[in-house]
Amino acid sequence: MGLLLPVLVLLLPGVSGLPFYNGFYYSNGRNPSNNGHGEGLFSGVKLVVETPEETLFTYRGASVTLPCRYRHEPALASPRPVRVKWWKQLENGAPEQDVLVAIGPKHRSFGDYRGRVHLRRDEERDVSLEIRDPRLEDYGRYRCEVIDGLEDQSGLVELELRGVVFPYQPPRGRYRLNFHEAQQACEEQDAVVASFEQLFRAWEEGLDWCNAGWLQDASVQYPITLPRQPCGGLGLAPGVRSYGPRHRRLHRYDVFCFAAALRGQVYYLEHPEKLTLAEATEACREDGAQIAKVGQLFAAWKFRGLDRCDAGWLADGSVRYPVAHPRPHCGPPEAGVRSFGFPDPHAASYGVYCYRPR
Repeated sequence: MGLLLPVLVLLLPGVSGLPFYNGFYYSNGRNPSNNGHGEGLFSGVKLVVETPEETLFTYRGASVTLPCRYRHEPALASPRPVRVKWWKQLENGAPEQDVLVAIGPKHRSFGDYRGRVHLRRDEERDVSLEIRDPRLEDYGRYRCEVIDGLEDQSGLVELELRGVVFPYQPPRGRYRLNFHEAQQACEEQDAVVASFEQLFRAWEEGLDWCNAGWLQDASVQYPITLPRQPCGGLGLAPGVRSYGPRHRRLHRYDVFCFAAALRGQVYYLEHPEKLTLAEATEACREDGAQIAKVGQLFAAWKFRGLDRCDAGWLADGSVRYPVAHPRPHCGPPEAGVRSFGFPDPHAASYGVYCYRPR
């Protein structure tokens, strides 16, 4: 019977008169290994984990550190080892994605993070996570968990990549993509499917688009800054209109993609002649580059101020040009990336935009 008593105590957190914390019983006795400081493993010491409340922003290709520190209240006279775990929260209720676990100097990273993450440990009780060469899919919410014996505490860090949201439809035309095809379409343009938060931020910055598109959570929405009859009616206020979640395989729409800022260079290739799509692709290759993708052109326009009134081929067979400073004879009075759609790829009618990685 004596062997069962500790178990019964743990299962009865509501018993009055016992010093409980987080549902566990903490002994007030001294632990022989605590060097006589009266700081046994669970001696009423509280574990506190601190992470920043504000969102962190970074660029692709740069390193970023997700801050996380912990402390004990009251402070311990001598440190004791803890276990640290970082994971990423995923959309749609999917299981968390393990990023890194560490005990003392030993650590292990997982999946696509392997070899790209480590704990900073610049100071005592600093367990910040450094991510090298952030990728498009790295943005999101990360949880830092510190485990001290039976107690664990955690904090959230939100990471966002500087980027631009753009609507995309394939050469086949409007509303042709199911959710999985939408994901592939964005990836082919060096982008990912945008989240609602990214689309909302783009709407706040003036994005106005009447075609509904997929978002990362498999909902279908579209941003309106100027209400009009074909876009939900004149009676609705500006905002992000929502069709709600759609069937990922059966329903078909356009997609909103998110492209992060680039380290490379997008440029209009000066060429003596107009080109077909195949000739444009070869001309970029001969110039030591590759024909640019839609996401790369949008990122160069947004973050590098790329401004050119010449229409040029892109890798998906579309023809576009970026305008950072609107002017006469260069399209509408607003800044943006203009599109000519998907012309005949065999027509030698346009120039080309190339991309050269750094």
